[in-house]
Amino acid sequence: MNELTRRDFARSAGLASALSYSRILGANDRVRLGYIGLGNRGDQVHEAFLEHGDCQTVAVCDLRDDYMDLAVKKSRATPRKYKEYKKVLEDRDVDAVVIATPDHWHALMFIDACNSGKDVYVEKPLSLTVHEGRKMVETAERTKRVVQVGTDRRSWKTYKEAVDFVRSGGIGHVSVARCFHIRNEWPNGLGPAPDGPPPSEWEWDQWLGPAPKVPYNRNRAYYNFRWFYDYSGGQLTNFGVHYVDVIRWLLGQDSPRAVTALGGQYAGIRDNREIPDTLEVLWNFDGPTLVVFSQFNANAAPGNVKDSEIELRGTKGTMYIRAMSWEVVPERTTEEYIGYDQGKGYGNPVDRTASRRYSASLKPAMEPIPLRGSAGYDTIPHARNFLDCIKSRSKCNADILTGHLSTSATLIGNIALKTESHLKWDARAERFTNKPEANRFLQYQYRAPYKLI
Repeated sequence: MNELTRRDFARSAGLASALSYSRILGANDRVRLGYIGLGNRGDQVHEAFLEHGDCQTVAVCDLRDDYMDLAVKKSRATPRKYKEYKKVLEDRDVDAVVIATPDHWHALMFIDACNSGKDVYVEKPLSLTVHEGRKMVETAERTKRVVQVGTDRRSWKTYKEAVDFVRSGGIGHVSVARCFHIRNEWPNGLGPAPDGPPPSEWEWDQWLGPAPKVPYNRNRAYYNFRWFYDYSGGQLTNFGVHYVDVIRWLLGQDSPRAVTALGGQYAGIRDNREIPDTLEVLWNFDGPTLVVFSQFNANAAPGNVKDSEIELRGTKGTMYIRAMSWEVVPERTTEEYIGYDQGKGYGNPVDRTASRRYSASLKPAMEPIPLRGSAGYDTIPHARNFLDCIKSRSKCNADILTGHLSTSATLIGNIALKTESHLKWDARAERFTNKPEANRFLQYQYRAPYKLI
C-alpha cells in the first residue's frame, strides 16, 4: 500500500490512533495545510503556523487574488491557489485546513472539511448561530476530527497559571468578572458607503454564501463584515468570545443560567453599521458569579484602574488580565462586624469607637502578585498545539465543544439584546425556557441552494 493510499484510508476510517498516525505521517514529515480565507486574521494565523518547521502550506483559497499572492509569497513554498473552498477539500495533499473566513461561512466549510477527512483549525467565533455550533460539534465527534478553535488564549502558559491560581481559591470567591472592548470610533467609524454595483457579481455572490442576498456595499465586505449581523455577532462575538472563554476557564464553568443585555447606537457615528456602539451584556453563572461584557465604542477611557481587558473581583483580591499578562491586587478585610449592634456598633454617632476599630482592623487578605507575563498577543503556541494534536490525535486546548460553549454564551447575549429580554438558558437543551419566542434566533434560514446538513 503506497503512502497516499494509507493516508486516505486512515482519514476515511477516522480512527487513527496516535501510533498509527505517526506511522502514516512519518516521524519527521510535515503536516500539510490548506488555508481558506486569507484576509486580516487569515494572514495572521498563516504567519503563526509558518513559525513551525513541521508544517507546510500546500494550498491557499480566497476570493481575492492579492490575498492569495501574499500568502504564496510568505509561504516559502509553492502552494496551489483555489477560489472555491471545496477544491481545497478535494486536494489529496491537504492533511488539515485553516478556516479564517467571515463567521457566516464557518459552519458550512467546517462540516464539509470534517466530512472530507480533514482536521480543522477554525477561527473564532465558531459559528454565527447556536444551532450551527451544535451541528459542528456533532460532525466533529462523528468524524473524529482533530479541531482547534481560534480562541488562542487557551494556549498561553501565563493564562494557565492564572486559571490554576483562581481555581485554587487564590483570590477567594469571585462574585463579579468583567471584560471590556473599548475604542472610540466617533465620528466617522467605517465611513459612509452607499449601495452600488459590486466589482464582481460572482465574487459578491460567493462572499455572501448562505447569507441573504443584498445589494453590494463596501462596508459589508471583507474586514468590515463584523459590523453587520448577517455575517457576524459584532464585537460581542469578535472580542467578547475571547474574554468570555477565558472567564469560563478561570471559573471552571460551562454555560450561563441567564442573560440580559442593553445597548444600541447611541453616539450617532456616521456610517451604516448595525451593531451597537454601546453595549452591556450580563450573564449569571453558577458560583454564583455575575459576568459582564462592556462595549464602549464612542469613548476610549479605561474600563478599570489597570486598563485591563478582564477583571475578576474576588473576596480576597482582584485579578487584572491584559494581553498575555496578569496581576493581583489584594483586598483588605476584617473579622469585625460592619453592622449596628445595640447602640454600640459601627455607625453609632454617639460612640465612634466601633467604627474606628473596624477601620483599623482591615488587613490585606493575601499577598499581592506583581505583573506576570508579557505584552502583545501570540497565536504561535495555539498553532503548535494544533500540530501536536494532529500527530497524537489528542484533544486540542480549544477543542470543538469548548469553542461552542464560549461562542454560544456570546450569541445568546445578542439574542437578549434583540428581544430586550432577561432570558433563562437551559444549556443542556440549548433553549430559552422563559421566553420561547426567543428560540427562533438560535438559527436562520440559509439562502438557497445552501444547506447546513
